[in-house]
Amino acid sequence: MIFHVLTIFPEFFRGPFEHGVVARGEKSGLLQIQIRNLRDWTSDFHKTVDDRPFGGGEGMVLKPQPVFAAVESIFPRRDPRKQRVVLLSAQGPLFNQRTARRLMEFEELLLICGRYEGVDERVSQHLADEEISIGDYVLSGGELAAAVVVDTVARLIPGVLGNPDSSVQESFSDSGEEGPGDGILDCPHYTRPAVFRGWSVPEVLLGGNHAEIRKWRRQAALEKTTRLRPELLAPRASAPVQALPDPNGVKKG
Repeated sequence: MIFHVLTIFPEFFRGPFEHGVVARGEKSGLLQIQIRNLRDWTSDFHKTVDDRPFGGGEGMVLKPQPVFAAVESIFPRRDPRKQRVVLLSAQGPLFNQRTARRLMEFEELLLICGRYEGVDERVSQHLADEEISIGDYVLSGGELAAAVVVDTVARLIPGVLGNPDSSVQESFSDSGEEGPGDGILDCPHYTRPAVFRGWSVPEVLLGGNHAEIRKWRRQAALEKTTRLRPELLAPRASAPVQALPDPNGVKKG
C-alpha cells in the first residue's frame, strides 16, 4: 500500500514515520510513504499556498489551485476503486477502526493536510473523496491527523505486525476468538509479577483454564467498556453487564 501525504511541512514527518511498526513495514516493502510538499505545485516566487478568505474573517485559507494540481499530478489517471483522496478536517466524520479497515482496502491513499483557517471548500466538494476528523477538537494542521491515520491503517496491512492476531484481538476490533470483538474495548492485561505492591493478578488468569480465561476476558472487556466508554454499548440491546469483583477487594476510585 502507498500513502501519499500532501503537506506544507514535510519535515514534520521525520519522527512519526521513522519508528515502530510503520518504519518496519516500509523497510520490509509492505508499504510506502511518500511525503509531498504542496509548495512544489505553486508557480509564484514565494510559493504561496494560502490567501485571505472572501467575505472577510480571521486567518488564511489554503488555495484550491495547488491542491488540485498536486492531486491531479500524483493521480493523473485516478482509479476510484484503487485510489482514495482524503481531506483531513475537523469538520469530517470521526475516524475510527472501522474507517481504517475500509481505507486499508485501497492500494493508494492520499491524505491532504489542512492548515490555517481551513481549505477552500471546492477541494472538499470536487476533489476529495471524503473528509476525516480524528476528534472533536481543532488542531493547528492536518499533519498530526495524517500521522494517526497512516499508523492506524498501516498496522492493519497483513505482515506489518509481528503477530497477525494483534490487530484482531484488541480494542474496537469487530472479531476475535479471545479478544473482545463487537467493537468494544479490549480486556485488561496483566504480566509479571503476579503480585505488585499488594495488588494481585485475577486468579482465573493464573489457572490455565483457557475456556474460563476466554469467558473472563469477555466479561472484563464489557465491564471496562461500560465504565470507560459506555457509548460503544449504546446501540446494542444486551443484558446488563455485571461488574467483576476486584481481586484484592479494593474499590477502584
